[in-house]
Amino acid sequence: MAARDWRLVYGAGDVGLMGAVANATQSAGGETFGVIPVHLMQREVGKVDLSRFIVTENMHERKKVMFMNSDAIVVLPGGAGSLDEFFEVLTWRQLDLHEKPILLVNINGYWDPLVGLVDHVIAQGFADASLRDFVQVVDDLTSLETVLTRAFS
Repeated sequence: MAARDWRLVYGAGDVGLMGAVANATQSAGGETFGVIPVHLMQREVGKVDLSRFIVTENMHERKKVMFMNSDAIVVLPGGAGSLDEFFEVLTWRQLDLHEKPILLVNINGYWDPLVGLVDHVIAQGFADASLRDFVQVVDDLTSLETVLTRAFS
């Protein structure tokens, strides 16, 4: 990210995968923008040494601030919070509220069940086939970099 001069916008945690991504971005001289709701400050050990650090009142405000400050949505392997954020931005895209790229980083097939679920929803008639077009699946970080470089060149 730092080599491409891309800013990391994320949930401001200092633990887990995103904490590692933030630390690596900082170590390489990259810009980091963290947004955390006040109630998670102690639970997630908020990373306060970021380039920009914002504390919000709640999760809804957090997601709004993160979205407004992002050019693309990149979903790394994660849990319920990642799924929540993915489906929210996917729904907004479906409703024509944005045109930002949404990318699932499908390392070792991690997101295969999610992609299958989206395809199932479409096959069952609960969403138009265009829903699948709003999500790009990449298998590794090299492919992610290629897709993002093309999108913003």
